[in-house]
Amino acid sequence: MSSPIVFVSGSKGGVGKSLATMAILDYLTSMSRSVKLVETDLANPDVWKSYGGSVESEIIDLDQVDGWINMVNLFDADPPTTFVINTPARNNEAAREHGAILLDSLKELGRRLVTFWVINRQRDSLELLEAYMESMPAGVVHVICNGYFGEPRKFELYNQSPVKQAVKQQGGVSLYLPDLADRVTDALYTDRITIADAATRLRLGDRAVLQSWRNSVRSMFEHVEL
Repeated sequence: MSSPIVFVSGSKGGVGKSLATMAILDYLTSMSRSVKLVETDLANPDVWKSYGGSVESEIIDLDQVDGWINMVNLFDADPPTTFVINTPARNNEAAREHGAILLDSLKELGRRLVTFWVINRQRDSLELLEAYMESMPAGVVHVICNGYFGEPRKFELYNQSPVKQAVKQQGGVSLYLPDLADRVTDALYTDRITIADAATRLRLGDRAVLQSWRNSVRSMFEHVEL
């Protein structure tokens, strides 16, 4: 079986997709996995700006059918590599229009589709997730509750929702991404550096906070198959 295709989505801005994508890239590269970033957030390519110089990367427009075709061809050309796709807001529209190009190719590619759906505590995060699962029924969807928006118990709307049960029934896991200090995330975005770079370049106190966060993230991802 080839390496997985990892989508990071949420289909709305401001939920923390970029940091979640960086966390996944940091986790995979720390294990010496062959990883390639596909940046599809053309309006705010923050992940590519931080990681484009340290991992192989491609920028693709998934609003266009050619983008989906080119992306599938990338997957086909490099079976050993795990592809991490950072998606933009509005991605549900593109998935609904063109997602079948990927879905129809998965069997021949011999790859698993793994989606990490990042949510805040608002209802539209869940509605968008339901719509995505209808458009992209293959693979498994894991939900990341972004700790920036509060402790796990504060995600009551999601915890009590039918969509959480639907995620569980198709093999998905509900995860909690701990909050990272603003001063550290500001450094990642302002200095355009990777998490691994920040772990060596920031001041001692900031590095200590970051390393504790990385340890928590590693424990989080150990609950899923990547």
